[in-house]
Amino acid sequence: MLYCFGGAVLSGIIMAEAPVAPLANSTNVLLASLMWYLVFYSPLDALYSCATVLPVRLVLTGMKEVTRTWKVLSGVVQASKKYQDGLFVMIAVGWAKGAGGGLISNFEQLVRGVWKPETNELLKMSYPTKVTLIGAVLFSLQQCRYLPLQTPELMLLYTVFIVVNKTRMMLMGSSSSPFAPVESALYQTLFARPLTYAPLTNQSHTPTQTPSCPARPESKDASVLNGSSQTEEAQDHSKNSKKTN
Repeated sequence: MLYCFGGAVLSGIIMAEAPVAPLANSTNVLLASLMWYLVFYSPLDALYSCATVLPVRLVLTGMKEVTRTWKVLSGVVQASKKYQDGLFVMIAVGWAKGAGGGLISNFEQLVRGVWKPETNELLKMSYPTKVTLIGAVLFSLQQCRYLPLQTPELMLLYTVFIVVNKTRMMLMGSSSSPFAPVESALYQTLFARPLTYAPLTNQSHTPTQTPSCPARPESKDASVLNGSSQTEEAQDHSKNSKKTN
């Protein structure tokens, strides 16, 4: 239920409303439970196998993207009724309403006993989260009359964009975000620090390393002399001992 109604739950928390309000519709709860059961426990995985067929996947994906548009718009309209000039509140509520399933995924994983902090959507956004944020910004600007477009026109343009983009990604088997070139350009322009070069040192004042000196031959001679003197002392000692005997 947290994953299916994550957008409504999260937007309700932001708007200081009851987060259990989405569960008040018994029909939606029963329908979500039925789909969950059929996807995971249908005989021979019949429903899941049908959903993996490419034409069926394309249709389901298109329906999901159309639903995303309605969710984002409903969140923005909901916030505009209470905060007429609150642009950032509209963006936040519309974003939460459209991408709540991804934004609340960490809490949903924690409820299931799984903790994956590296999958935080706020730190590393996926494509659905990014495109939902763009839609929330566009619809919020339109509600504040900063965009000279009517709501049906903006809905049509945004829906066509996300449906065509998602369909292209599925047909090409690409998982890269289409916003990567724009993100890279913005990063290099606004957030990349300039290269810093270390100051060049004056080569004339740098001390030169003295080559290591080889072992002097007199050290070898000294060791030989010490060895010969020790042998002579040993011989004298043996002679003296024989004389005493």
